[in-house]
Amino acid sequence: MEAIHFTSSSCVSRYHGFNRRRPFEFKRNHICYGYDPHFLRKAQSLSSPLVTLRSKPSSLPPNHFTFQHQQHHDVEDHQLHPNPSVQLPLDQHEKPEEVDAKRELLSLSLPALAGQAIDPMAQLMETAFIGRLGTVELASAGVSVSIFNIISKLFNIPLLSVATSFVAEDMAKTASTQRSDSDPGDPENTGNGKPFKTVPQRKQLSSVSTALLLALGLGIFEAFALYLGSGTFLHLIGVPTQNPTYAPARQFLSLRAVGAPAVVLSLALQGIFRGFKDTKTPVICIGNFSAVFLFPLLMYYFRLGVAGAALSTVISQYIGTMLMIWCLNERAELLPPKMGDLQFASYIKSGGFLLGRTLAVLSTITLGTSMAARHGPVAMAAHQICMQVWLAVSLLTDALAASGQALIASSVSRREYKVVKEITSFVLRIGLVMGICLTAILGASFGSLATVFTQDSEVLQVVRSLVLFVSFSQPFNALAYIFDGLHYGVSDFRYAALSMMFVGAVSCAFLVFAPPLLGLQGVWLGLVLFMALRAAAGALRCLSKNGPWWFLHRDLQIVEASFGTVEVGRGGRKRGEISGLVGVKYEEKKDKGGLMSLKLEDMDETQ
Repeated sequence: MEAIHFTSSSCVSRYHGFNRRRPFEFKRNHICYGYDPHFLRKAQSLSSPLVTLRSKPSSLPPNHFTFQHQQHHDVEDHQLHPNPSVQLPLDQHEKPEEVDAKRELLSLSLPALAGQAIDPMAQLMETAFIGRLGTVELASAGVSVSIFNIISKLFNIPLLSVATSFVAEDMAKTASTQRSDSDPGDPENTGNGKPFKTVPQRKQLSSVSTALLLALGLGIFEAFALYLGSGTFLHLIGVPTQNPTYAPARQFLSLRAVGAPAVVLSLALQGIFRGFKDTKTPVICIGNFSAVFLFPLLMYYFRLGVAGAALSTVISQYIGTMLMIWCLNERAELLPPKMGDLQFASYIKSGGFLLGRTLAVLSTITLGTSMAARHGPVAMAAHQICMQVWLAVSLLTDALAASGQALIASSVSRREYKVVKEITSFVLRIGLVMGICLTAILGASFGSLATVFTQDSEVLQVVRSLVLFVSFSQPFNALAYIFDGLHYGVSDFRYAALSMMFVGAVSCAFLVFAPPLLGLQGVWLGLVLFMALRAAAGALRCLSKNGPWWFLHRDLQIVEASFGTVEVGRGGRKRGEISGLVGVKYEEKKDKGGLMSLKLEDMDETQ
């Protein structure tokens, strides 16, 4: 049985009394319809009709299904207000919405890539300045930065991902609500810093306020933990008190801890702007060049050394965060009118799942590094070179995944499932092609690229033996990152976390037993297995017909229908038949929002 859910605008319908049977009249309109899970299955996940009604476009071919006309009189020429779910072309020159979504995806991905590259570039610049101070200072800074990054990724990445999805959903709901109350001729501009359609004023979004407050609290907690526990963390990572790097490393980590609130707020703000479909503003704010002037000024002119490097980074982080807060304040209310509007429970639940996921990823990568270190300094040096390149090229697909997440979260919230199908297919195709291209590029040039990092012949020889693993894993890497973004877009955080824990457990077991037998190649074989299983788990979820991707396995059709007069009974309900359809039963009733919903069953189109 096929069940279809139509939604029509009540502004063109008329009741002539509520207690007697009177005609219910509609103007002739077009209906876009799809499979609604409300009738297909009991568990409602992302359930809503894919429906819109619009006046007849001249570009559509005539394929009419009409109600039996009982009465027809005094029908005014109203144009239906469009539902944002599916936009039909108004004329033959208007481009399909899927094309616009693809163009928007690409326009979001390029600034997102630049934004993700800023932090690694800043760390490289910091390393370059510290390296001029001496070997001890460079080693102490490297240890401290590693500790800081582990703590930051563990707590901050979940907040970034959850904020992107929640804000995108809130923005879509707010825009849809305001669009329904505004004139259809209002100007339309969206994304990357431009005003949203019908939402030019500052918005009150509970997801924004919740993300900011959580980020502030989490940042303060991280600051105290890193400042007070700097010595403990250094001992845990294997730096004893007698080590000459201990004192400068502890000083560097304590100073960097002061910037923890700025780092957490910065990532939360990036997630918020991604939810706004704006990836340019974070690049402009975070990419301030203050650190370029502060590093030489504090390190060499004031002779603060490694402490000057830490202070320069912290000041630069606070400048970027304050700039983003100022830009956000122009577009949204930072604090809610009342605390009851905040979404702490949703954030904590979804963030808790992603916290477990992040732990699984960090555990696998850390175990691989630990197993590589057991094969000596030459193997460890080669492993670090391969790992840095491996992670750096992942920024390309990670930026694409982040942009896809924002667009999918927004489209799903507006029930634009056909658009989500197009975005999903498009981003997966781009990711696969990108992964194959990276495989070819790295396979041909990685041996020469490694000479940029070292001139040691022994290290280069080991690096060349790992080229196959680094290059061959790129398609798996690309698909794994993109599937993560897709699942975040539909808020499937639970599956993302549980699947990652399972994949991490299998990969860790392989990493424990394979390296003693296969050497460093066993480590990289385990990492390739890790990424391949991640990609397989993501694909398995999308192939499921019962999960949040149910609409990928349904044909979302478009038909043209013209309404005549339908009898209305008590309570606003009506029943009848539709000519041109065999065995159709329908029931329409008015909901609280004033929309009319029409349920059809056993549909079979006649010729």
